[in-house]
Amino acid sequence: MDDTPTDLPAAAPIRVLLADDQALLRSAFKVLVDSEPDMEVVGEASDGAQAFELARRTRADVVLMDIRMPGTDGLAATRMISADPELAAVRVVMLTTFEVDEYVVSALRAGASGFLGKGAEPEELLNAIRIAAAGEALLSPAATKGLIATFLAQGGADPAAAGASAGMHVERLAALTVREREVLVHVAAGLSNDEIAGRLEVSPLTVKTHVNRAMAKLGARDRAQLVVIAYESGLVRPRAE
Repeated sequence: MDDTPTDLPAAAPIRVLLADDQALLRSAFKVLVDSEPDMEVVGEASDGAQAFELARRTRADVVLMDIRMPGTDGLAATRMISADPELAAVRVVMLTTFEVDEYVVSALRAGASGFLGKGAEPEELLNAIRIAAAGEALLSPAATKGLIATFLAQGGADPAAAGASAGMHVERLAALTVREREVLVHVAAGLSNDEIAGRLEVSPLTVKTHVNRAMAKLGARDRAQLVVIAYESGLVRPRAE
């Protein structure tokens, strides 16, 4: 007799919050997201302040956040979300009109898990939501690691913030083991856990453990923040493309 259970509960859908001042765009995103069986829209905001309040109220897993909004913009809202301990599990994916955007690095520093161009294909958007919900988000498919490295090397849109945080990052880096620093360098290069495992000849689970420990020691929310820290601290230097 087959005792395999057949009534296992389905995984809870990814809860998505849409924040954009364009109602038409929000409607299009809502139709797209709600058409997927593994995700649902739990709220819509037209500005950053409303996005923050809805994030607290709905406990969304992922916020699709437009950078440029009237009043409280997406950067300010992302900082508010990142600073709220109760919203530590919320992941923010910034939406930009142009991916070569002076706000990109500021968004990452503010706590965003990555960014995506508004012209992305539907499947790219849905994939970005799933990746962000899994805590693995970094950059949109069309973005290049060289772009981010260049912005960070120049101080991005906020040189003062970069300088102020560099010293703190260096101190925290001292707490990492040699292996954790090595893994961090590979993460900053955009490699996945499987790719890092291949380079270091260890298991992906071992790599994941090192990544998680590095995030805990460095106070990073996710891999995107690890990349920012790696460059701002000087552990990784951008290469000329």
